[in-house]
Order: sequence, then structure tokens, then C-alpha cells
Amino acid sequence: MCRSIKTLRPPYADDVTDDDVRAAALQYVRKISGFRAPAAHNAEAFERAVAEIARSTAELLDVLQVRGRPG
Repeated sequence: MCRSIKTLRPPYADDVTDDDVRAAALQYVRKISGFRAPAAHNAEAFERAVAEIARSTAELLDVLQVRGRPG
């Protein structure tokens, strides 16, 4: 688990921004790739992965239903 990735759903976080989602995606890609910053020949794939994970994360957060909260 990436220890610096924070839970982005209520009740842990109520005001999640696109920057929060992208930061979590970036940390995830860094962790699984083993690169803090990729070499030039890997930069496009690295950034594409960050964007795809951020998009999937935002989609997930939009549809999650948390008990006891209006959904």
C-alpha cells in the first residue's frame, strides 16, 4: 500500500479536488513503476498511466455510495 495516498471518499474527505485525485494516481504509478520520475523514453507511458488512473479514480468516487450519506 502506498502510505502517502489518502482515502478520498466521505467521511474521510469531503472536498476532494482534481489535484487530490491526480496526486493519488501519481503516487500509485510511482510505487508500482519504481520510478519517482521516469526517463524520457518512459515519460509518455508514465503520464498516460497517471491520467488513466486519475480518470478511473474520479469515476469510482462519483459512483460510490456511502451508508448514511445521501448518494
